[in-house]
Amino acid sequence: MSSSILLNRVVAASFASVLGFSSPALSATATGSFAVRITITPECKLVSASDLDFGSHGVIDANVDSTSTITVQCTTGTPYNVGIGLGTGAGATLAARRMTGPASATIDYNLFRESTHTNVWGETIGTDTVSATGNGATQPITVYGRVAPQTTPATGAYSDTVAVTVTY
Repeated sequence: MSSSILLNRVVAASFASVLGFSSPALSATATGSFAVRITITPECKLVSASDLDFGSHGVIDANVDSTSTITVQCTTGTPYNVGIGLGTGAGATLAARRMTGPASATIDYNLFRESTHTNVWGETIGTDTVSATGNGATQPITVYGRVAPQTTPATGAYSDTVAVTVTY
């Protein structure tokens, strides 16, 4: 019942009670129904990807390790793969990604799929990506980064940007 009809009935009932009239009692009802539905389709979202910060160091004469977290959310039962690109550093390869710093100097690093730093993380599904199945909730996936010992370039800030791709 719309609010204007209800308001009119309340006003009419108020006047009727003031004048001594009573309104007729409602004694019949009519019912019906309607369907409610939604169709869930397979979908994945890259919810977030935290920065991987190796911190500040002097001479790089030992492994420098750090982690990042990629958070994915997929519909329940949806299989997916997470791939990571080579980055924007000049000359980057799957074996050696590159952060670029002052005067285009570089520092090699890499990203791995597990804490043992054994399997490099790439973009080829079935070869070097991480696969999982969605459960409807957010799923955090750890990225393991490592800067291996190398000739230390000039002081300054070094950085790279890598693309993350979720395929489902």
